[in-house]
Amino acid sequence: MSDCVFCKIAKGIIPSQKVAETDTLYAFQDINPVASTHILIIPKRHIENNLSLTPEDNQTIGEIFLLANELAVKQGIDKSGFRVVVNNGSDAGQAVFHIHFHLLGGRIMLWPPG
Repeated sequence: MSDCVFCKIAKGIIPSQKVAETDTLYAFQDINPVASTHILIIPKRHIENNLSLTPEDNQTIGEIFLLANELAVKQGIDKSGFRVVVNNGSDAGQAVFHIHFHLLGGRIMLWPPG
């Protein structure tokens, strides 16, 4: 999608603080972090939200969670705990309509979330 901010970040058109990159994924620091570790993991291919996923996306979603685990270890939050959060739709807090996974850690998380 030509006007998607996350597509532009993944392509390097908009600068970001890259944390990791694979052939299919891009991970970068959130510009408005809510935890000491707050990394966004996105597929490079534009997928609007959870409801836009198809069976062909199974491998990509699996890769996202494996990358989240790898980054949690690298960030030192694997032992204390972390969250992987996906917001779907505006009422859930999705502000950019390109599916993205928040890797959050480094602080105590409350339940239920806000």
